Amino acid sequence: MNGPYAAFAPGGGPVEAVEAVAVVVPARDEAERLGSCLRSVRVALAGAGLPGAICVVADRCTDGTEMVAAPHAEVVRNTAARTIGELRTLGARRLLARLPARTWLLSTDADTVVPPSWVADHLRHTRRGADAVAGVVDLDDPEVLPADVLCRYTDLVRAGTGTDRHTHAYAANLGVRAEAFVRVGGFPAVPSGEEHALLARLRAAGYRVVSPTDVRARTSARTEGRAVGGLADLLRGLGA
Repeated sequence: MNGPYAAFAPGGGPVEAVEAVAVVVPARDEAERLGSCLRSVRVALAGAGLPGAICVVADRCTDGTEMVAAPHAEVVRNTAARTIGELRTLGARRLLARLPARTWLLSTDADTVVPPSWVADHLRHTRRGADAVAGVVDLDDPEVLPADVLCRYTDLVRAGTGTDRHTHAYAANLGVRAEAFVRVGGFPAVPSGEEHALLARLRAAGYRVVSPTDVRARTSARTEGRAVGGLADLLRGLGA
């Protein structure tokens, strides 16, 4: 298609084409898992055919997290951010400062592995007019959970999942247009639930948020995580 547009939104307006992809990964003492995450992200970026960059925000790490990240990503050492929302925004701003305005900003977690089609899956929805995409997260190793906990978690997920859309939000599989991200002020400075808070900001500002079931990633079923109020805390709480 000629000109600066790749498609048309459902309402008939033009959709600006994405020119680059940025991926932010906060990490605190994740040397054991981070390598698998970053390798999968690099494969997904290569498959999208666009310029891409990854930023790992190392949050007070005491292990080899930064060393693991260095061959794959820009590493930013946190010295001031106190919340997970601030950590993600820190990494996003570092990348967006040197990437085109029409960048698709992706968020994932250090204990998450994305499929080779991950970036392309997100971009498919941008061509249909999405300003933000809230993807799905599957448990990578559900067998480590007690059967009753897994059953409760599965019920929670199914309750909010339809044939082609869902009502959940995961920071481990979230994408947003850079322009929209900047205009709403980035991730709110909250200690947990930063993905829900960002999506609320975007919706309030009139941006189009979609939650498809065909954009997926896999994350750890561990019950001892790094972020307060995250998936690990949820899984542990289901066993209480």
